[in-house]
Amino acid sequence: MATAAKPEPVETIVTDVSETPHPWDVSVSDIYVEDRWQPIFKEMREKAPVNKVVGSAYGDYWNVTTYKEIQHIEALPDLYSSAKGITIITDPDNLPDDLNIQLPMFIAMDRPEHTEQRRVIAPAFTPAEMTRMTDEIRGRTAEILDALPVGETFDWVDKVSIELTTQMLAILFDFPWEDRRKLTEWSDWMGDVESSLSIESRREQLEHVYEAGAYFQRLWDERLEKGEAPDLLSRMIHSEMRNMDQFTFMGNLMLLIVGGNDTTRNSMSGYAYGFEQFPEQRKMLEDDPELIPAAVQELIRWQTPLAHMRRTVTEDHQMFGHEVKEGDAVILWYISANRDENFFDRPDDIWLERPKPGRHLSFGYGIHRCVGARLAELQLRLLLEEMAKRKLRVNVLGEPDRVSACFVHGYKKMDVELSTY
Repeated sequence: MATAAKPEPVETIVTDVSETPHPWDVSVSDIYVEDRWQPIFKEMREKAPVNKVVGSAYGDYWNVTTYKEIQHIEALPDLYSSAKGITIITDPDNLPDDLNIQLPMFIAMDRPEHTEQRRVIAPAFTPAEMTRMTDEIRGRTAEILDALPVGETFDWVDKVSIELTTQMLAILFDFPWEDRRKLTEWSDWMGDVESSLSIESRREQLEHVYEAGAYFQRLWDERLEKGEAPDLLSRMIHSEMRNMDQFTFMGNLMLLIVGGNDTTRNSMSGYAYGFEQFPEQRKMLEDDPELIPAAVQELIRWQTPLAHMRRTVTEDHQMFGHEVKEGDAVILWYISANRDENFFDRPDDIWLERPKPGRHLSFGYGIHRCVGARLAELQLRLLLEEMAKRKLRVNVLGEPDRVSACFVHGYKKMDVELSTY
């Protein structure tokens, strides 16, 4: 088994939030919906890049907030397991057994199971597949943009971000077009970590998960005897994943739906909101469309559409000098690492001339790096290219409504008005 380096022991700052709230309990969703997370993580990076929180609503966990430390942990998947879950919540002790349902998915597996199942999905996201899909994605993007009103208020999240990503998911699954908005509804519920905090919300979440499972089971049954096809369900059917149990099937559906929807959708919304905050960079992009590839990477870094991933310690050891025990939850805060002052110059800025713009952690690192990263980049690039062709500018009208979550980092509603330049 891989082992971590053994630095000299260091004092661990432990924050007990069981009775008194503390800002360093960054599992609290209020700090994200109110968009005040930046100074909290900055303080941790400066004072205690690795620290421990005890007594939170999700139990005890370690915060890891800096770039190189997160990258190091991601590079040791045998020492820091994904099999206990990938979000801060795994086994809620406040829920009855019928609601404490575990849904295995390949991102929440260790080797060799992770490798075997990822290998089935990965061919859908090769460079060749991206080339094959480009014209269709571009055409659908153009169609949506051409239908938008110029000079009138509308919700960018609904009309552009959700519609584009939902269409893309429908294409990937060969999902019935008229029902494609079900994918958005299911994704919102599936990615809601906070639903585990109450019996009522967990019950409602599982109802949506089971609805999705039943719908996809019908599609699966229809395609069982058909030939091979490029959609994700057919890829599973014609592989060793054909014999998945019901819970693993639903788990992998959750992964692909949330991974394909929430992340790209919130980067597209981050494009509208982010450039509103940095108008000089927006003007630079408008003047030079050659900056679009850099803009894509910079927006994904700046937005960080998934705030964290969880790993679970598999054996007692020193983690950067801190004594961690088998079973400890280690939370990798990508949202903080992507603003790490010791790794990035001007980390809080959208900066189109950033050297090596792709060196962010929004897609993770190592064996669990996002399998659909190329597709997310492609969708965002084509949106920016089609906006540039039409010389359209998004003007944000007031603060958006943000997602109340510590996992999905995104937007619920954003009123905008389009103008031309």
